[in-house]
Amino acid sequence: MANKSQGTWFVSFELPRHEQRSHSHTRATETFPNEQEAKKFARAKLAETLYVNAGTINPHLPKRTVASTQLLGWLEELDEDDLGRDQ
Repeated sequence: MANKSQGTWFVSFELPRHEQRSHSHTRATETFPNEQEAKKFARAKLAETLYVNAGTINPHLPKRTVASTQLLGWLEELDEDDLGRDQ
């Protein structure tokens, strides 16, 4: 039986043309244990493509979905780990 991911965040991104295996595999998704790691990965992917989405994985609450048009704003937000350090 396969192990389930322990991540609570995902980042989905468009694959570069040379990595696309077929028309049905134009995107890939990675999972992360926290928002901070997801943001770090999303920033790196933005250097390759503008089509990057992110969000929380069920059953994580509160549910969050970040569309590619909202990504820059999300990257500028402080996440929970950052808020804990400021206090």
